Amino acid sequence: MPRILLRLALLSFAISAWSHAAASRPNIVWIIADDMSAHFGAYGESTIETPHLDAMVERGVKFTRAFVTAPVCSTNRSAFITGMYQTSIGAHHHRSGRGPEKIHLPAGMKLVPKLFQDAGYYTSISGWPVVPGRKGKTDYNFEWDQSIYDAVDWSSRADGQPFFAQIQTQGGKLRGSSSDQYAKIAQRADETLGSHTSVDDVTLPPYYSNDNAVLRQDWAAYLDSVRLTDHMIGQVLARLEAEGELDNTLVIFMTDHGISHARGKQFLYEEGIHVPLVIQGPGIAAGSVREDLVEHIDIAALSLAAASITIPDTMQAQDILAANYSARDAVFSARDRCDETVDHLRAVRSEQFKYIRNYLSERPHLMPNLYKDKKAIIIALRAAHAAGTLTPVQAQLFAPTRAPEELYDLANDPFELVNLAAKPEFAAVLQKMRGQLKTWEVESGDQGRWPEPAAMYDSDMAVQIKTVKSRQPEQLEVFLANVAQMKKWAAEGN
Repeated sequence: MPRILLRLALLSFAISAWSHAAASRPNIVWIIADDMSAHFGAYGESTIETPHLDAMVERGVKFTRAFVTAPVCSTNRSAFITGMYQTSIGAHHHRSGRGPEKIHLPAGMKLVPKLFQDAGYYTSISGWPVVPGRKGKTDYNFEWDQSIYDAVDWSSRADGQPFFAQIQTQGGKLRGSSSDQYAKIAQRADETLGSHTSVDDVTLPPYYSNDNAVLRQDWAAYLDSVRLTDHMIGQVLARLEAEGELDNTLVIFMTDHGISHARGKQFLYEEGIHVPLVIQGPGIAAGSVREDLVEHIDIAALSLAAASITIPDTMQAQDILAANYSARDAVFSARDRCDETVDHLRAVRSEQFKYIRNYLSERPHLMPNLYKDKKAIIIALRAAHAAGTLTPVQAQLFAPTRAPEELYDLANDPFELVNLAAKPEFAAVLQKMRGQLKTWEVESGDQGRWPEPAAMYDSDMAVQIKTVKSRQPEQLEVFLANVAQMKKWAAEGN
């Protein structure tokens, strides 16, 4: 009996000690917005005001050179939830593994929420505002166990239990893709924020036409989606403060890739891969700015470290907040199949230069893609090109082929307009970055070096065909024609 009582006493002490340690550990909150570049006041956007993210910057750290490893939702999310390059784990094709052919992670690999759960954290994932019973966006390309999330919301955790919460917001998707939807977001901005962004205040990047009314209306709607996202950030922070949790919570704001546009989402230009990354919370120096190169997968490692959870040795993410962190000299990004559209792009980005390798250079930039081609902006751009009203720079979007290699001096050409790859004076830079890419492809185990198996492509297309039949039956012929075109190009060795 004494031994039993002693064991019970020791167990009680251990539970008490665990509870105290858990209570002293910070909560971790990720706020992830869809389809949005760094168009916030703190990042230099002057057309609109974004007071809540700007306040986060004042209280925490702003990263000016944060980049995604994949410029489309599912591949990006598959990467940051594992802390691994999507190309290393076979999750590099957008919306893959959805049919009979499945993708499985390497044995023993745990997703970030599971690592938190195993360490005693309460895990949740939601949209915003939180809807009871409705989980937030996951969109992972591999098979996974949904029990890694305890609930939609952290409110049901045990007293004193720290929590890891993912809050997914629609971000740039709020703007929609048609004139009717642009009008709706303007009305929503009026109702929520007291005003909407005027098309007269919009200035487009030089690779888009400022004379195009549809593009200007779309960009104004996009800026309102940024403002509404900023408002949501304020609501999340206000809730944490009201619950007395803000001071003990590491809050991370990031987007899953850049704006959905002709050179943005799905592509490796700055518009597609450069994202905002702002962190505030315990141990973060207020008002600090980091200009070194970081990758979006790093939020996995730094979050685990902040919670005193061991970072797996196999994880490619790095704790960029560690005292002994050694800054990268380059970051890497990759784009592969997006829905039905097959592509193979890789990029290396240093402080000054960007190198892009177009492995399927005989195909055009804007290949057939049902998701993008139905957007009003793409329809407007195609019409402008047909009418001959685009400048030579803008018309490059519709060139029938692409250069196999692109090299840009970002310090002097931030919009990536002048390809330097063929210029002799940049031959040394080109050779160095070409070598960096090859080394990364080999050392990271880039599975995109080989074509996607036909069985996997057909498996995923069967799912997408079913979806198109259900939601957009009038577009089925277009989708099937796109699939046929991809297979034709592949058969031709293009």
